Amino acid sequence: MAYSIRFPRRHDKADRNGRYAVRLCITKNKRRKYIALDLYADPAYWDEAGEQFIILRNLKGAEQKAENKQREADNALLAKYKVRAREIVERFEIEGIDWTLNQFEDAFLNTSKQGKFNAYFTDRIAELHATGHIGNSQTYKQTQDMLRSYDRKLDQRLFSDIDLRYVRGFDMFLQKRGCCGNTRKFYFKALRAILNRANAEGVGSVATYPFGRGGFEVSKLEEATAKRYLPAAKLSKLKSSTASNPQCEYARKLFLFSYYCYGISFIDMAMLTAAHIKQMEDGDYIVYKRQKIKRQKGVKPISIKITPAIR
Repeated sequence: MAYSIRFPRRHDKADRNGRYAVRLCITKNKRRKYIALDLYADPAYWDEAGEQFIILRNLKGAEQKAENKQREADNALLAKYKVRAREIVERFEIEGIDWTLNQFEDAFLNTSKQGKFNAYFTDRIAELHATGHIGNSQTYKQTQDMLRSYDRKLDQRLFSDIDLRYVRGFDMFLQKRGCCGNTRKFYFKALRAILNRANAEGVGSVATYPFGRGGFEVSKLEEATAKRYLPAAKLSKLKSSTASNPQCEYARKLFLFSYYCYGISFIDMAMLTAAHIKQMEDGDYIVYKRQKIKRQKGVKPISIKITPAIR
């Protein structure tokens, strides 16, 4: 389906500062429609052929630098508008809609119809919590809180706003807060999972997806950490010494139980009941599925023979 998206500058009407409005022009079947963008260009700083603001280099004055920075921001905004326009047309074509220019205008201007990133994020956190995925919901909530610290306008962001530039800015923000690579990876894995799910459900922005090939590489954030071991003498003391404080003694037994059960996680240990004890030919076993993955398909249960120490 032939169409074009352009950002021409008006030449007939200037504002009181001598600037001219930059509009989005959508053309289809030799018909066109102009959409106001609330952007204005000084002819001296507008590239007619490239349809973008001219960025100057090596400026010295503070006022000129500020104006130049604003033009850079306006160019970034134009790029986002182009992405949004293309996504609308692509969605029409996927759905087999022979769209009109008025339909395009309604879709472009009515951003409430487009998925708001943070609203989707919040719904996903609530869904995880309601279905018992407490750990994941907390991970996502921590990531959302950190994003809110980074971006005061998070509630207004569309999925198309969460692009490579946005993600790199978030990474710089985390580094300035002193976050190590593994901590940053923690946040980016959650952010990537949200965007992947939104794209799979058709509400995200595939065109501006910041991860994957040529994008932000989460795996490169991982840092090797030094392995830490409990000395054998201290482990032996833990096994043989009884704590006088009841709470400390309970904690000691929980630690040893996890140790004897090959490092069973705390949540899996906490969820065990007598029903998980199964009688086999060669003795009793603890049989359970990990809480973290028990709802996944094909998950096999873990069997641990009950030794005298475990009993």
